[in-house]
Amino acid sequence: MPGPGYAFFGEEEEKNILEAVRHWRDASGAFGAPTAPSQIGRFEAEAAARFGARHCVAVNSGTSALLTALAALGIGPGHEVIVPGYMFVASLATIVYSGATPVLAEIDDSFTLDVADVRGRIGPRTRAIMAVHMLGAPSAMQELRELADEHGVALIEDVAQACGATYRGRPLGTWGDAGAFSLNPFKVITAGEGGFVLTDDDRIHQRAFSFHDHGFLPGGVEVGDGDLLFGLNLHITEFGAAVARAQLDKIDEVLRRTREVKRAFVEQIQDRPGVRRRTLNDAEGECGTLAVYVFDDASDARAVAAELGVTVLAESPKHNYARIPALPALAAGPRSPAPFRASLPASAAASYRPGALPRTDDLLGRSIAVAIGLSDTYLGAGFGATVRSSAEQIDQAAATFRSALDRVLPSRS
Repeated sequence: MPGPGYAFFGEEEEKNILEAVRHWRDASGAFGAPTAPSQIGRFEAEAAARFGARHCVAVNSGTSALLTALAALGIGPGHEVIVPGYMFVASLATIVYSGATPVLAEIDDSFTLDVADVRGRIGPRTRAIMAVHMLGAPSAMQELRELADEHGVALIEDVAQACGATYRGRPLGTWGDAGAFSLNPFKVITAGEGGFVLTDDDRIHQRAFSFHDHGFLPGGVEVGDGDLLFGLNLHITEFGAAVARAQLDKIDEVLRRTREVKRAFVEQIQDRPGVRRRTLNDAEGECGTLAVYVFDDASDARAVAAELGVTVLAESPKHNYARIPALPALAAGPRSPAPFRASLPASAAASYRPGALPRTDDLLGRSIAVAIGLSDTYLGAGFGATVRSSAEQIDQAAATFRSALDRVLPSRS
């Protein structure tokens, strides 16, 4: 099972899909002025209300959500966006395709942005900080919000892996100027594919909406105040929104069960020298989709990973900057690997090559992720439990993990 949301598919999703099929002609606007409420509009209103934001724009993927947020914030050529070296490749790609330059920053033991390192990388071209809430847990949002405000730069949240998580009681996606979410199969809730952007700012909302729908204003209005973008077609479908609405109604149940399974697993793994659990910026606010263990020695981490049939986090092919071949190529020659934009100056190449972030490299090389409701081999999370696991199956997974630890760290068990 990729992510926990899919396990909760049922009559509600079917009902909404059937409604979308029956009323698509009247709600879509493809046959004239809509005469029935659309699934998209209803999802946007319900998501905004659920997360406590003023506005929501539903799009066709989490990548589109990030690109829309960047466009709405005016990020473009000549600008720099600080982003963690541990993220999903879409975080980098959308910065690149916006025309801006990604500036990689170290992560700390939370596997999210190291605030002190971010501070040292802010420069005259910095226009935004992108906080990526990796592995279902929040970044240090209070500190990042204060840092962004201090320097007058935007704060963007990539909430793709942490839908429903909170920081100090406040939903992720509402700390930043804009929050981008994903609804693909590997996320907390899913519509099969899709995403959405949250913001409290009216202007950002207007620009985001126009960017995702060919320059239109909300409601299909073609005339605005002039602050519209020359947009694309990035909106979610009526059918995707129908599924997303049903999943949104279940998010509390999904998170309750995911957190329950994680507690049942981690309580059976006693503390021992040589390995510890990931630091959490807000243990109460995380989704609980993964249990991350950090070893003192990289060879021990690799040995335990091999016992479990998984990999250390450093080997994540699309999440570790050092495993993204196209990244250093951005500054490697006259032809850019990113269509529609020129190569970066050759002097930038060193900042994208493996070894550019030594603390991130070290941490990822010593860590493994145990699946708790989310199975994603790209994240190295192919072993663990799901939200459908019985108590006996959770116990068996914990016993297997303990045995692997015992074999690799026998003298320290």
